[in-house]
Order: sequence, then C-alpha cells, then structure tokens
Amino acid sequence: MFPARLALLGAASLIVLSPLAPPALAQATAPSPAIAGPALPVALPPLPQVQDAPWPGVVRLQVNATDLNRRIFDVTETIPVERSGPLVLFFPEWLPGNHGPVGPIAQLAGLEITANGQRVEWVRDTLHPFAFHLDVPQGATEITARFQHLSPTTASQGRVTMTAEMLNIQWEKMLLYPAGRWSRNITVQPSVTLPDGWRFGTALEPESASGAATTFKPVNLEVLVDSPMFAGVHYRQIDLDPNGRSPVRANIVADKPESLEATDEQIDILRNLITQADRLYGARHFDHYDFLIAMTDKLGGIGLEHHRSSENSVDPEFFTGWATHFGDRDLLAHEYNHSWDGKWRRPADQLVPNLNTPLQNSLLWVYEGQTQYFGQVLAARSGLTSKQQALDSLAMTAATFDTRVGRQWRAMQDTTNDPIISQRQPKGWLSWQRDEDYYSEGQLIWLDVDTLIRERSGGRKSLDDFARAFFGVEDGDYTPAPYTFEDVVRTLNGVVAHDWADFLRTRLDGHGPGAPLDGLTRGGYRLVYAETPSDWQKTLYGEYKRNDFTYSLGVQTGEGNVIRSVQWNSPAFQAGLAIGMEIVAVNGQAASAEAISAAITAAKDPNTAVELILKDADRYRTVRIDYHDGLRYPRLERIAGAPDRLGDILTPRRR
Repeated sequence: MFPARLALLGAASLIVLSPLAPPALAQATAPSPAIAGPALPVALPPLPQVQDAPWPGVVRLQVNATDLNRRIFDVTETIPVERSGPLVLFFPEWLPGNHGPVGPIAQLAGLEITANGQRVEWVRDTLHPFAFHLDVPQGATEITARFQHLSPTTASQGRVTMTAEMLNIQWEKMLLYPAGRWSRNITVQPSVTLPDGWRFGTALEPESASGAATTFKPVNLEVLVDSPMFAGVHYRQIDLDPNGRSPVRANIVADKPESLEATDEQIDILRNLITQADRLYGARHFDHYDFLIAMTDKLGGIGLEHHRSSENSVDPEFFTGWATHFGDRDLLAHEYNHSWDGKWRRPADQLVPNLNTPLQNSLLWVYEGQTQYFGQVLAARSGLTSKQQALDSLAMTAATFDTRVGRQWRAMQDTTNDPIISQRQPKGWLSWQRDEDYYSEGQLIWLDVDTLIRERSGGRKSLDDFARAFFGVEDGDYTPAPYTFEDVVRTLNGVVAHDWADFLRTRLDGHGPGAPLDGLTRGGYRLVYAETPSDWQKTLYGEYKRNDFTYSLGVQTGEGNVIRSVQWNSPAFQAGLAIGMEIVAVNGQAASAEAISAAITAAKDPNTAVELILKDADRYRTVRIDYHDGLRYPRLERIAGAPDRLGDILTPRRR
C-alpha cells in the first residue's frame, strides 16, 4: 500500500533520516496523528461478533400495506432483547440474489424505538450506516420499532413495489434485526394487512387470518427473507403439478383481469416446465414452490430467485400476446432452476452468517451462468420456446460475446465482481466496460462443457448427468449445501474424465478476441451473419422498440432514433457517436430504421458512404461513415455432416 499522504510528499517521502538529520526535517516526516473519532452524542462501541446461538424469543413483524395512494408500507416490529445495555440493529445490506450491497436503506423513514412505553434514542454507525446503536433500558424485555418503508412512486426513484392494483413485499426491506447472530438463529413471525379483497401468493404458510390481516407461521430470518409476497386485486392461482409429489403453484397478479386469461395450451407448457426440471435433476429440495408472477407495466420489473418461490415480472400480454411477446419467455425457467442452482447448492463464498456480512461472487459463472444455460434449455424442452427460437436466441448471445471487445482487458471471471462494483447501474460503453457477463458468456462456457462431455462419451453422457450428480442428490433436503470450484471439477470428472480445472480456468481467465464458441461448432452449428434478422430477433426487438445495427455500423437505436448503444471501436464509434444522441437524418432523408437500413445497404457500393445528421443536446453535426459490408444479423448455420448435439440438448426428455 502507498498511502495518499506519502504520495503527496513526492521524493521527500523517500528520504531515509540519519541520526544527524535536522529536527525540522524529522518533524516534517513524523507520522500524522490518528484520525479523530466521529462527533456524536455517544461513543460507538464496536459491532458485535457473530455467534451461532439462538436469539431469545420471537420477533413480531407487522406490515400494514393498505396505503395505496401514497405507496407507503407501515411497519411495527417488536424485538425481544437479551439484556439491558448496548444493542445494535441491522438494516439488511447484502441482499441474496442481488449479489451486492444494495439494501435500499434510504427508503426506511420515521424510525422510532420504544421500550416500556418510553422513547429510546438511536445513533447510526458512521462506518457501517446500516447499523443502528441504542441502549436498552433496565427492566425492558423487548423493544418496539415503528417506521415506514417508502415505495418509490416513480421509476426514477427506484423500483416501484406498490401500485393501485398490486404490491410486492420483500421482508428484508421492511425489518431491522439484532446484530451478533446468524440469520438462522433469529425467529420471526410476520403478519400483513392488505387492502380489502386482495389475495396473495407467498411461500410462507398462514397460521391465522382476521379480516384483511394474515399472520404467518414463525420462520427463521433466512427463510423469511427468502419468502416474499405478491398480492393484488386481480389474482389467479394455477396448479402446475396436479397430484404431484409436492405442490407447485403459479400465483399471478395483474394490472388488468384480462391478462390472467391463460389458454389450456399455455398452462400445459408451464406444467411441462415442472416435468422437465424433474427429469433433469431427479430430486426436489422444497416441500412446495410458488411462482410469484406480476403481469404488469406499473410494478417495477424483477426476476429474483428464492428456494421455495421466485419473483417474476412479465409483460401484461405474456399470455394474451404470446406470439409477439418473447422478452420474458425464459424467465420462469431461469428462476425455477435457481431452486437447485444457487439456493440449495450455494457457492461457499455466498454462504454468510447474516445479511450484513459481505458476499463474494467468484462462482457466479456457475450460480448464474449455468442457470442461464439450463434455464434456456428447459424453456426449449418445455415448449416455452421452440427449437428454432432457442437457436436464434443463442445466435444473438454468441454474436454479442464474440464481439465483446472488453474481453481484451477484462477476463470473464472479473465480471463476477460487477454487482458490487457497479450495482447494476447503466453503463455508457458496455461492450468495452463489460457488465455481468458471467450470465450469458457463462452460458456459452457450459454449452462448451456439455458438448465436450457428449463428444468424449460418444453421446452416452451429457451435462444432464452433472446436473443429477451435483444438484439431484439428497432428495427432500432443504438445508443449503455449499460448494467450491474443486467440487465442480470433481463432479465433472465423475461424469467424464478430463482436465476440467484447466478447461474452466482457461475460459474464465482468458482474453479476447472472440468468445468461447467451441460449444457451438461441437454442437453442430456455426455463427454466421445474414442481411435480415431472424424471426426471433425481429419479434423481440419489435417488442422492445429497438433497431439493431450492432454488427454493421455498430449502433443500436430506440424510439425517436435515439442511440441506445454504440459498439466500441466500431465504425459508429470511430465517427464519434455515443449513447443519447439522436439521428435526425440519413443521406439527406428524415431518419427512421428503414432509412438507416437502406443507407447501409446502399453503402455496399464502395463509392457510397452513410451520412448522418446527429443532434447532440443543443448541437447538430454531420458525420460520414465509410462502412461497406451491408446489414449483418446473427444466425446459426448447420455444419454439414456434424452431429446435431445442440438439437439433442434442446429436445424434451421422456424420463
């Protein structure tokens, strides 16, 4: 370490003093005084060490969720205490499934704590601002905290969790808990009061109900945080595993009642998802599972995994616009897969004592990357997507990462730190900065693994065998089972012997150019480019209102011809284009997606360029782009004579 104070001293900081050095010089290089403590009304004791011991009694957590107009959740929480004296309460900071320190503490307001009817003052820790210090008065056996959780009222404030038609209760955003214990040591009994006539879905089990208030059975804090609620005035529950080994339900809320109108064929597809997951893993690590599904464009978007449930926000036309709405098609498969991968089998560096202990994300390429792979495989096997749609989607992924120029300086392994570094904030130069690439580049790595197992075993083994050996054991066990990199390698070697450690590290730590596409070619396909988009891409980008010229000019536009992405080092980049600029005209004509396409096609003539008029805030300028290779959209092409291993991967399993 080279402290900033020494750096500012420059060369003088490197002088070695002799015993005869002048006193003034000796004083100048003497250590600086210690940093002063914070100016607070009380001294802050250190945070307590975490003990694996029960917290006494049961925390009672009451949430009133009836203030729909102002989007306010009122919370009353009663916490038993061990003794009088110092107590630290935590607001959850490191949220499971978010992979980073993103607890929305700014949405907590109005905090008042009392004991024996008297106010107890609290002081926030200045180094750990999610910690609140207080002194429990003599004779008190419990304290009561009253506060509000303020749902954002617009998307600019954060994710909206309450609307006039529905709400999403995530308990970790509506509680404080005593520091110094593992989450599993703290028992909580939650209750919620909903608007009259509303119904809800949650993995929690009701204990009693009185009017619009429901009290749930006590659970430990870890299970509570893992058991959110969706509730709404328009609600439908669908049994996805009739007469099955354990209940699996879809609990759907919607902005409008017509969004709930699933066809029998669509319900059968969702039931196929459950069947295909059972055939993949061969075990269940839950006694019941609840999909929480919001069909909305008002509630904030989400896709978040839990052990016995998942939170899924989809387009209001998920059912009613089935043929034209592809954007959420694999979401349910992805989040359901996480019950095995990420929740039951959990990376060892993610299995931390409580919600204020930092997580480490080094194995997210398994947790999320393999889930991205199996999520899309299960979507195809169940019928959520067709085989051709799955191939077209995979072509888009392959092209994205084959041109991810940020691979030159940043290894894929390092992107597992991104949820902590950038906390999912938008980026201006995604292709260069990289993002959470462990999802979809991880998908390509696991395709590589799957096809290599199939090749080396003569088709007798596949990644399905890894899934059953790694996730499909100890049927009925719900206790999280941690794993390490070595466990992954050992299980792969149990399927097919290979130097899997080197295989994986080469792909995780390597650099560009080009993505790991061996899985495609070994699977019987190659990445090619056509002058027209696939039906999948055309429909998907029509839904998103995107126009994609990434692999030609190097730019993507949205509504109003506003630039929404620019590929680093592309022709558009070299011409000075950036996100947020508006393309006003193309070759002297008013801009449109069709005009841009026509200009790119015309520029196949080497004597013709693409000329754009750009609006950049209050400035206008004209740029000329010398690009002559025409329109390019990714496709997968069969390799003649090669085994169609990828086709087999996407085929439904019969047992």
